[in-house]
This record gives sequence, structure tokens and C-alpha cells, in this order.
Amino acid sequence: MCIAVFLWQAHPLYPFLLLLNRDEYHSRPTKPLGWWEGGEILGGKDELAGGTWLGCTRDGKIAFITNVREVKSIPQAKSRGDLTLRFLESNKNPKEYAEELSKEADQYNGFNLILADISSKSMVYLTNRPKPENFIVMEVTPGMHVLSNASLDSPWPKAQRLGHGFKDLLEKYGEAELPTKEIAEILMTNTIKDDESMLPGIYPSEREHQLSSIFIEADTPLGRYGTRSTCALSVKSSGEVNFYERYLDKDQWKEHTMSYQIKKMEEHG
Repeated sequence: MCIAVFLWQAHPLYPFLLLLNRDEYHSRPTKPLGWWEGGEILGGKDELAGGTWLGCTRDGKIAFITNVREVKSIPQAKSRGDLTLRFLESNKNPKEYAEELSKEADQYNGFNLILADISSKSMVYLTNRPKPENFIVMEVTPGMHVLSNASLDSPWPKAQRLGHGFKDLLEKYGEAELPTKEIAEILMTNTIKDDESMLPGIYPSEREHQLSSIFIEADTPLGRYGTRSTCALSVKSSGEVNFYERYLDKDQWKEHTMSYQIKKMEEHG
């Protein structure tokens, strides 16, 4: 289902900083973080449907997605991981892509999509819920935001836990460089679950209780489900991108970091 906390245009050193947990069935085939064919897109890959939950490009575009928690789903829906990939592959800015997507948003199950272009300081939030026909496109304001499985900044308890923890660490480090890997380890491995009275009440309470922590571990009738990877993606004012991923590979946790310089910032630097 995924959960993310991010900082947008609100830190002197980092125009963008993101922490994201990807939650998925352990049996779903996945490629860890790496450069895709062509060398322009960096991200993990869903090998079943071919898309990605989080990716970025050499020219400073970023896209990530979470599912909306809902009971009903479209049986033959298109894969939501394509929404991020198509933006990263396109020459469109976030608003242009949003306009294109509005014509087909009803063909997907519920999603929350964030699209950003670092070079033009543009970020938009898109969702096809609560109603597919009322496609919402919103410019994201500078500051800290949390995205779980309801609309952006919805006050679900685990989203509030993550937001408060992130804010506390930002205050601790002030305007200094942030140890993003350590911050991810502190915040994104939190297994505290909510009391039944605090759950959203969309799924049966037992299932919702399992999903109510930032880091998820659950046994389901369809197999093991939970947090498969944690990512920390930071962009510095200089255009330096650092992408850290800790991921599960055959029941073993592995980690790596990849770095590059945004092209347009290189040219203007």
C-alpha cells in the first residue's frame, strides 16, 4: 500500500527529501533500485506489471504513488505503476501530464500520485478518489507532507506518527546536512500499531490492525505481505541526487545507495 513523508522546497540544503516504504506481497517479483534500460530512469521495478512505485530521472523529474484503501476494485484495471513510469518517460511537465491523465483516470483503481520537476520547482498531487469522474489535481505547497492510503495529508494515526517523528528530527538537525539513511532507519521501521478505535474502518478490523503500522509485517490468506523496501531520496540545491534503498531479497535485507547529478542543474551551475 506504501506510506511516504516528504519535504518540498522547505529546507535550505534540500529542495526535496522523501522517505517511502513500499508494502507488497512478498511473492510479487521485484527488481531493486537500479538504472533502467537507456540509463535515464532510476528506480525499482515491479516485474509483474512493469511499472514502478518510485522513480527519478537524470533531468530532475520524480514520481511516486500509493494505493487508496478501498473495498471495491475494477477487475480489469490498468496497472498504477505505469502512471509514474509514463511521466518519467515523457517530455511533459507535471501539470501537462496531469491534464493528459485526467482523460483516463477512471480506468485505474484508487491512487495517489505525486509528480515533481526539480528544475522548474513544480510539484502536483493527483488522485482519482473519492470519485473517479472527479479527478483531483492540486499543486503541492512548500513544507512537509505525508501520503498514506487516503488523500494527501489525511490524519490517519500512522501518518501522524510518521509526520511528528520526521518533524522532530528536522528540528534536531536544523539547517545542517541530514543523515537520510539514519533518519529512514529510525522512522520507517516503526512497528507500533493502532488501537481498534483509531482505525479507518474500511477493511475488517483485524486486517486494518495489521496494516496500521509504518513498517508492516502480516500473514494473509494470499501469503506474506508487508514492507518490502524503504527508500530515502534526497535532492540537494546543487542538483546532487542520493537514492538509498533497503530492500528484502529472499528473506535477507540488503541495502545500497546510488547518486547522480541532475543534468539541467549541471548546465546552469
